[in-house]
Amino acid sequence: MSDNKTPVLEMRKVDKSFGPIDVLHEISLKVNQGEVLCLLGDNGAGKSTLIKTLSGVHQPTRGEMLMDGNPVHFDRPRDAQEMGIATVHQFGGTYPLMSVGRNFFAGNEPTKGVGPFKVFDRQKANRIAVEQVQKMGITRITDGDRLVGGLSGGERQSLAIARAVYFGARVLILDEPTAALGVKQAAHVLRIVNEAKRRGLAVIFITHQVMHAMAVGDHFAVLIRGAIAADFRKGAKSREEIADLMAGGESMADLEANIEGYMETHDGHVPEPAH
Repeated sequence: MSDNKTPVLEMRKVDKSFGPIDVLHEISLKVNQGEVLCLLGDNGAGKSTLIKTLSGVHQPTRGEMLMDGNPVHFDRPRDAQEMGIATVHQFGGTYPLMSVGRNFFAGNEPTKGVGPFKVFDRQKANRIAVEQVQKMGITRITDGDRLVGGLSGGERQSLAIARAVYFGARVLILDEPTAALGVKQAAHVLRIVNEAKRRGLAVIFITHQVMHAMAVGDHFAVLIRGAIAADFRKGAKSREEIADLMAGGESMADLEANIEGYMETHDGHVPEPAH
């Protein structure tokens, strides 16, 4: 995709600090319609904080976010979802003890009947869920009553992606979708990513696996110590060059974990500046 098009989603010089601790530093990223932006970083490079900032869990300390060239502000994840930003974490946030149909419509269940007699329309949910996942290439799922716990990791990821597409996502943020998968399952997820791109979604593919990124990416950014160390188009760097870039960062894993732990035990408050 051409860089002169208005990006679907853009970050301009975004910083994120927790009290005295700076985690993200002048992050500038953009992703266009029908494009996969691969955000590469080793474990602890700051990816977790960046995902949460993109999806409305955290708000930028400085800088701005834009959609279609217009500034946006997300006070909560629901705000980002309503703007068409869908975040899929490992295994897609699916519920293993629920059926495919129930998972697909979790929180948006179709009903039948009137007034107090309304009930979940299981037949409709199952039919639509199976249709949609098969459109994404998941042909092994034929029964909407099947429990999600019996699906492979790749199928669960694909179900979550199909759900996001069906409910109108414009930006798909995929958080390490292939990290816990075998070769065959990872390849299936990568095909689903390409299908989402073909359908015109803007995809942000977050990973530390260079080969998976190179298989689907159009645009690449390497995150090191909470800052963008490199930003380049497909074909500009070799696998070895990208791996060398990623290896240059010092891990922020302990820092992010400490901040998360502090907030969990202090009612969501961030660390205070030292005096």
